[in-house]
Amino acid sequence: MVDKLNKPNEAWQAELDEQRFAVCRLKATEHPFTGEYCHTKTPGEYHCYCCDHPLFDSEAKFDSGCGWPSFFAPINEQALTTAEDFSHGMHRVEVLCARCDAHLGHVFPDGPEPTGLRYCINSVCLKLIPRE
Repeated sequence: MVDKLNKPNEAWQAELDEQRFAVCRLKATEHPFTGEYCHTKTPGEYHCYCCDHPLFDSEAKFDSGCGWPSFFAPINEQALTTAEDFSHGMHRVEVLCARCDAHLGHVFPDGPEPTGLRYCINSVCLKLIPRE
């Protein structure tokens, strides 16, 4: 079980820059192929930018060609939560940080083995902790 971090949006807005607040707290999306980690191959762990909760390992990162960092699995079962998303006239599965509920992106059933999943994540939601 993950200890939840609850903060009002006003507190997040004071801590995050405009783009990170819009994506992480208001569920916006960064433009494709513009994110810092879209093409990164540095080994390490990707943490939530908002609360530093570990989310993904670089070993699960792959180039899906979609324009956002893609992973086939989270770092562990407690890293993420999901929610149904019916915005923009379509049905998707939203991916959230399990600790602070930051919007990270969406997960799709068209990824590689072993999971067959593609976690399509906004770079601004992530902080890469390189392996030494």
